[in-house]
Amino acid sequence: MWRAAAARALRGGGASAWRAAGPVRAGGGGKEGSRSLPSVPCPCFSLSVPAGIINFCANNYLGLSSHPEVIRAAVEALEKFGAGLSSVRFICGTQSIHKDLEEKIARFHQREDAILYASCFDANAGIFEALLTPEDAVLSDELNHASIIDGIRLCKANKYRYKHMDMQDLEAKLKEAQKHRLRLVATDGAFSMDGDIAPLREICQLAQKYDALVFTDECHATGFLGPNGRGTDELLGVMDKVTIINSTLGKALGGAAGGYTTGPKPLIDLLRQRSRPYLFSNSLPPAVVGCASKALDLLMESNAIAQSMAAKTQRFRSKMTAAGFTISGKDHPICPVMLGDARLASVMAEDMLNRGIYVIGFSYPVVPKGKARIRVQISAVHSDEDIDHCVEAFTEVGRKHGAL
Repeated sequence: MWRAAAARALRGGGASAWRAAGPVRAGGGGKEGSRSLPSVPCPCFSLSVPAGIINFCANNYLGLSSHPEVIRAAVEALEKFGAGLSSVRFICGTQSIHKDLEEKIARFHQREDAILYASCFDANAGIFEALLTPEDAVLSDELNHASIIDGIRLCKANKYRYKHMDMQDLEAKLKEAQKHRLRLVATDGAFSMDGDIAPLREICQLAQKYDALVFTDECHATGFLGPNGRGTDELLGVMDKVTIINSTLGKALGGAAGGYTTGPKPLIDLLRQRSRPYLFSNSLPPAVVGCASKALDLLMESNAIAQSMAAKTQRFRSKMTAAGFTISGKDHPICPVMLGDARLASVMAEDMLNRGIYVIGFSYPVVPKGKARIRVQISAVHSDEDIDHCVEAFTEVGRKHGAL
């Protein structure tokens, strides 16, 4: 019944019907893939620690994980609703705060409805299998997040992979996929390893031309990209053309845990009946719901925090480029310092920590061979002095190890 309802919504005019509606550190020895887990010498919500170390590798883009109102909201939810529900949503795991948060997420993204998951990994694992059949096709960017790749593997749809942000290749794959009932283009909104942003305008134009739906993962965009922080679809002016959005509560929106899908109500109704990670995972703890809800309140009250990111990101990128470093991506607070060699990324990260800057080296298999880098992430709570100190440390360490 639910699949039929979703299919009717999809097929009533095709895609247009719905349109209307942890860091891993590279190890020593120079071996690609060898790595150790760093211990964080501070509370996980802190960007500056007692020892004077500044965290430049957290997904805490807006600094809301340490915002006093967000913390207070979590404590109040914990005291009022308890530590957890000890149940999945459809048994006794739904409280008023869960429904309120889903409504708030949908309103924030200007969509019809939303559904909560334990993580965005679960949201990505749960959507493709529930929505797509062997009659359908999914077209995925080759550098999509692992959770999108795993979610697509679980479904029985016909699978096409297009070259990273290559619109000619996507169009060729869309032409090839015209024989299928439904076509879904799946892409990260912002790609977490390279800091580049999907060309959503062009993707949506192709989707409209070939009657396809568009799915975006907004984990590294929600809260700070776009005039009001709604993500890459707002940034690029295609909010009415992206059908499905998956994102996280564990990065900019409080930094704790949780993920969600938001989009047309028939889709959300289908997921509540068929999405396995939703059906068989415990409900989000009240404290997590409370802090995420307050984070959304703060964003919808003012866009000041989201807007503060652009200047800070530009400051770091321009100063690092002037110093001689190659920074991947464009205009995103993910700023990968490209080094190439895994050993170099590892030892430079160690030396950066000795200079009070906490960053992480990434190498194969997290990134392609020969593409090792130190991924720097800018936060709204970094001061100009913090950013300048980070650039100075990079310059010193880079010269020491021959990277400049």
